[in-house]
Amino acid sequence: MEKSLLHAVELALGGDWNGAHEIAQDSDMAMAHWIHAVLHKIEGDEWNSRYWYRRTSHEYEEYPDPETELRAIAAVLNS
Repeated sequence: MEKSLLHAVELALGGDWNGAHEIAQDSDMAMAHWIHAVLHKIEGDEWNSRYWYRRTSHEYEEYPDPETELRAIAAVLNS
């Protein structure tokens, strides 16, 4: 599953929001929820993004921008 989540991050970084969202929404893992939260942040849907952040150990304001946050997620998945 972590490999597919890493693929979701790569898709998001490459601008494929829909592809990344499809992967993230199909998992009930906290890491997928974090990716899902960032995707809705990118989309500009703050309410939905905050909903998904509440299902993680992270906060909406934790990272300065979504790209930095996605790279942090990738680093965790690669560790």
